[in-house]
Amino acid sequence: MKAAVKFEHVLKDHLSDPDQAAKYLTACYEEGSDVFLQALRDVVEAQGGMTRAGRLAGLNRESLYRQLSRRGNPSLASLNAILSALGLKLRFAAG
Repeated sequence: MKAAVKFEHVLKDHLSDPDQAAKYLTACYEEGSDVFLQALRDVVEAQGGMTRAGRLAGLNRESLYRQLSRRGNPSLASLNAILSALGLKLRFAAG
């Protein structure tokens, strides 16, 4: 019998790929801001954690945690810095 694998481990492996992370963030964005912020936290954790993302984005870790919390409201500049640190870009498409 195979040992069970935790979903978090599978998700983390999946989100370490920038293409998969971009698709995940896009789908979660369409669900709403709370879902998107949780998804962004998932991607940050999968790609090295809050400390690494904060350092690359020029934000301190505590500020990053606060901005990505359920009550967080990151500025566009912070969001772009975080996405850039993850190797991602914000894109728009006609719907």
